[in-house]
Amino acid sequence: MVIFGATGDLTKRKLFPALYNLAKDDFLPHTFAIVGVGRQEMTTDEYRKDVVANLHEFVQKPLQKPARSKGIDSDHESPHPVQASATEPNENLIKWFEERTYYTGGDFDDDKKLFGDLKDLLGEITAQHQIPDNYFFYMAIPPDMFANVTQKIVKNGLGKEENDNWRRFIFEKPFGRDLESAKQLNTDLLRTIKERQIYRIDHYLGKETVQNILVFRFGNSIFEPIWNRNFIDHVQITVAEKLGVEQRGGYYDSAGALRDMIPNHILQLVTLTAMEPPVSFEADAVRDEQAKILQAIQPFSPEEVLKETVRGQYGIGKIDDKDAPAYRDEPNVSPASNTETFAALKLSIDNWRWADVPFYVRTGKRMATKHSTIIIQFKRAPFVLFRDTSIEKLTTNRIVIHIQPDEGITLHFGAKIPGPVVNMGAVDMDFNYVEHFGEQISTGYERLLYDCMIGDATLFQRADMVEAGWRIVTPVLDVWNALPARDFPNYAAGSWGPKESDDLLANDSRAWKNIAD
Repeated sequence: MVIFGATGDLTKRKLFPALYNLAKDDFLPHTFAIVGVGRQEMTTDEYRKDVVANLHEFVQKPLQKPARSKGIDSDHESPHPVQASATEPNENLIKWFEERTYYTGGDFDDDKKLFGDLKDLLGEITAQHQIPDNYFFYMAIPPDMFANVTQKIVKNGLGKEENDNWRRFIFEKPFGRDLESAKQLNTDLLRTIKERQIYRIDHYLGKETVQNILVFRFGNSIFEPIWNRNFIDHVQITVAEKLGVEQRGGYYDSAGALRDMIPNHILQLVTLTAMEPPVSFEADAVRDEQAKILQAIQPFSPEEVLKETVRGQYGIGKIDDKDAPAYRDEPNVSPASNTETFAALKLSIDNWRWADVPFYVRTGKRMATKHSTIIIQFKRAPFVLFRDTSIEKLTTNRIVIHIQPDEGITLHFGAKIPGPVVNMGAVDMDFNYVEHFGEQISTGYERLLYDCMIGDATLFQRADMVEAGWRIVTPVLDVWNALPARDFPNYAAGSWGPKESDDLLANDSRAWKNIAD
């Protein structure tokens, strides 16, 4: 694994801990090594010291379950056995990583020096550790560097596939800033590498509950027959965060909530919720159905943007009874910023299954709670059977898919309250991952890194999916850029967003389902 941006926060907080978790559960081959590449000049020994310190700081407790007995190359026993009952990072495993981690630094624009050094280093490492000639390159760098670095990798002979060996490239989000830039980036990359080598990563899809959506829908015969416009009234998808922009103000102020979350995280959740059953779980079969949903989402006209989208920016408020600053007071944010920290959209999917079933999506910073949910709201049952009882209204059924922080699924339905008269109360049936399967420590990157290594692109976006996502969002960006918001800030930190977000659903006689802490 070659990591460009090896000294950054993503690498130390997510990538190395994810690799540690994979190795701990024996999902890494015994022939594995990591090369960090960065602008900073340092020796391999200096980098190894940083890696060891970061692993001790950011690795969480090991999983409380027996480790697997085989690695990726299942002909070999694991070289790094770990006791499942340990409560601290395993020193033998950290030593294993230290011995297989290398570093080279320099100018990313240097065609020969940096990339020549990288080529020589990779040759030495593969020989020393008897590693098959398979590399994957992780681009933990700004998107405007993706094409340039990829081109230099290929130019120096590191992208060449021969003798059944492979080269794969993982690209972090955001993949472009709008439709045109995403198209251009796809074009630039495809000049030097093939689409099958490209893995556009969205760490949200590494979460167990996101992956479980397909199993829940297509592996249980009781749900799929009612998963359509005949039974479902509407769908709500919420990705709410308590945190503000923290130290990311410089990036966030040029991006905003819409760019940061909707084209990737949220539209991926929409496609998994709405897609037709694929013919198989092969990567392209699944992604074909996801792409069809993105293409079926009706693009916004300028008039619809004004009526069916909402933007907001948080002002001062309270989070957990503590004062929270306004967005414009955050570090590296313009005091007159018009960047949105909240976005809500009403999406319409123009196909047979979802005709006239709105998908309401929202995301925001400094919200009342941190949670991500998909709510399937079913239509109300006919009241006629209960007209002569004391029941005034019927409980509507809904399925709540909890993605974070507590992963699980809740089925909400009505039941008779014990007593001599017929009264109805709302009850929940809960499935919680931790209670049923034990604590699963994860950064969200483990499954995705593993899938890249085995060549499974199911959870990664194709070029057509990326462009289709931007095709939905870009008309909204255009209107919002042309008509800057005049009422920012328009919601208090610690609230559920601006009033206009509630109005978006109230206009359809519906309301957001807010999940409390």
